[in-house]
Amino acid sequence: MKTPRFRTERVLSYAKTALRGVLQEGDTAVDATMGTGQDTEFLAETVGSSGTVFAFDVQPAAVDTTRERLGVLTDRTRLILDSHANMAQYVTAGVSAVMFNLGFLPNGEDRSIITAAESTVPAIRTALRLLKPGGMVSVAVYDGHPGGAAERDAVLELVQALDSKEFQVIRYETVNTRQRPPFLLLIEKSAR
Repeated sequence: MKTPRFRTERVLSYAKTALRGVLQEGDTAVDATMGTGQDTEFLAETVGSSGTVFAFDVQPAAVDTTRERLGVLTDRTRLILDSHANMAQYVTAGVSAVMFNLGFLPNGEDRSIITAAESTVPAIRTALRLLKPGGMVSVAVYDGHPGGAAERDAVLELVQALDSKEFQVIRYETVNTRQRPPFLLLIEKSAR
């Protein structure tokens, strides 16, 4: 049975609400999983004309769709056809927010192309290193597809082991359903 779309929208809406609290005009942000470009667009609007958004995907179709969606916002983005695991090759430091939406490209032709623990865990580690104090990483975890449970478990293992003096991790999820809706992890770096 398919997860109702409204649950996904709630998770993504909550992520955006949380990230608005840490993003300002002129900031640097990262969309680690570009997909259809919705998060890239949100980040580009939020960082304003003096900010920069780096967006990653391994699928050319995702880059093309995102470029089309962004229109005039393209000038404040860097659309990168590469794995989020290689984030450090493009982004140096001082990042205010990083968004991950795990799983596969929505409405994509090839649902066998998915995010996986082998690239996602190193990418999250890199994102945490790049975060400036008070910055935040959001991770929308979808585990109802083949490979999703292994990625979920690896991500949870990583975040549960983070030093609580340096990072606060919050899990936001729907608990009154028998289905497997996505859940959200928010990782905030200490402001000190």
